[in-house]
Amino acid sequence: MREPIGPSDPLPREFVEAFDALRPRLGRIGHRVLFYDSIGSTNDIVAALAASGVAEGAVVMAETQTAGRGRRGRTWFSPPGSGLYVSLLLTPSRAVAEPARATALLTLAAGLALAEGVQRATGLAPDIKWPNDLLVGRRKLAGILAEGLAPGGSAAADGLHVVLGFGINVSAAAYPPDVSARATSLESELGRGIDRGLVCAHALAAIAARYDDLMAGRFDAILDGWRRRAPGSRGARVRWQDSAGPRTGITAGIDDSGALLVQVDDTVQRVVAGEVLWD
Repeated sequence: MREPIGPSDPLPREFVEAFDALRPRLGRIGHRVLFYDSIGSTNDIVAALAASGVAEGAVVMAETQTAGRGRRGRTWFSPPGSGLYVSLLLTPSRAVAEPARATALLTLAAGLALAEGVQRATGLAPDIKWPNDLLVGRRKLAGILAEGLAPGGSAAADGLHVVLGFGINVSAAAYPPDVSARATSLESELGRGIDRGLVCAHALAAIAARYDDLMAGRFDAILDGWRRRAPGSRGARVRWQDSAGPRTGITAGIDDSGALLVQVDDTVQRVVAGEVLWD
């Protein structure tokens, strides 16, 4: 069931000032920003906005989410004041060149953009784990969830719109034990306080720039940038499961459509979806 659009709360000053400072770099993103102290899911609110006809670039943020989710139906824990929980509406199907490819590469472009935005705001340079998680060492700093929407706002695999949601761990939080063992935060890594507004504004500005690359067909710029920040995409042992059962192999990069390439014995397999585990 789609979450109703309730009255939003005032945008905190730290975000107002950062967005104003970076406004020229945000382009079409952030023409409308809704902020909630507490909401079920920012992705669901953006989906409701899409159904109401809002233009692309609308942004929804929350101090905490009660039903945040990640890839493959996992829960995204969203403790209040500890992270950035942000979703925005994009329409990569309107790209001037190869719209299907632009849509397919959106999550890789977003992962690259988040890494660039975090580095610009804080100096920390996270790695990317295919397809779009941000890591520091082996601990997860940020994640992305892209959900396609049909014209009416309903879920679709290859929709006209895409809801792009991301979460960045800013400060240490009381995560469940299984999460805390594999998560990290900006403040934990840097040993100092972080301006959430600045990180959010730089992340959105970087997404705007990489989205412009997608829309203009500058796919090589995205793929090359992603490869430079993803050391595990080559030479790492991975496990996954496909229709033939459990598989193992050594990563061999990504192809031009963003699929992970894995060397299995004498052949190279393409992995386009599913759960890939790094040993």
